[in-house]
Amino acid sequence: MKRLIINADDFGLAPGVNRAIVELQQAGALSSATLMANGPFFSPAVYMAFAQPALAVGCHVVLVDGSPCLRPAEVPSLVDPLDPSCFRTTVGRFFADMLRGRIREEEIEAEAVAQIRRIQSSGITVSHIDSHKHVHAFPRVLAPLLRAARQCGVGCIRNPFEPWWSLRATRPAGTLRRMQVHVMRTQGRAFTRLIREYGMITADGSMGLLATGVLDDSVLRSLIEAMPAGTWELVCHPGYSDRALDEARTRLRASREVERSALLAVIPEAIQNDSGLELIDFHQLGE
Repeated sequence: MKRLIINADDFGLAPGVNRAIVELQQAGALSSATLMANGPFFSPAVYMAFAQPALAVGCHVVLVDGSPCLRPAEVPSLVDPLDPSCFRTTVGRFFADMLRGRIREEEIEAEAVAQIRRIQSSGITVSHIDSHKHVHAFPRVLAPLLRAARQCGVGCIRNPFEPWWSLRATRPAGTLRRMQVHVMRTQGRAFTRLIREYGMITADGSMGLLATGVLDDSVLRSLIEAMPAGTWELVCHPGYSDRALDEARTRLRASREVERSALLAVIPEAIQNDSGLELIDFHQLGE
């Protein structure tokens, strides 16, 4: 049996992203989304999630390129020294400062708890957690996030490691992106150890990380055709272009429209034609 979670990141980023996520779930082309607790369009996303109860909603923990839920004075090591109202703007700066001992794990845990609880306080049952820019692939971020999830009663987390079959099926990806994904893969053993230690549930792996920004019909069909038996997560970033997205600090703009169209064109047809392919969400992961 092949079980597939299709999760859209960045719920709450822009109206066009929110709209695309709900429409795709209604069309049977998406099963899950992760909500940015401090996203500029958080409240509309919550309203839309309640109107679409079949959509599983997790927490997209943001520690880079965003603003904290806690007061900056409560998480001084997480905020940008040049602009204490927000986090560091790049993953490179975040990890450079972490390696220098300038970022405290207890502040990561506290901020993650605040983000998860903000979503829970809206009435949403948080299905799982993942992280913006996949920073939880690295143990010094993963461990405090696992503690935060357990503290908040959340038992599932994204497995951010892409298997070889998925990497081989993603031909158009650029050299830099391939290097980034391969660097992440070096942390796989530590991830598995910590997941077991904290008793968390996760999928067998993720696909679509390498394809971020190039996930069109052709790439998506290649991934689905290559997918073996097991439980996998397809990570995607669909959306409609709008003014809020243009103003957001993201490199993914036009590609969100392409991903939305690809999901609509490929996923419902694939599920209909493959009796062994089941679309699930993180609430069903432990079943």
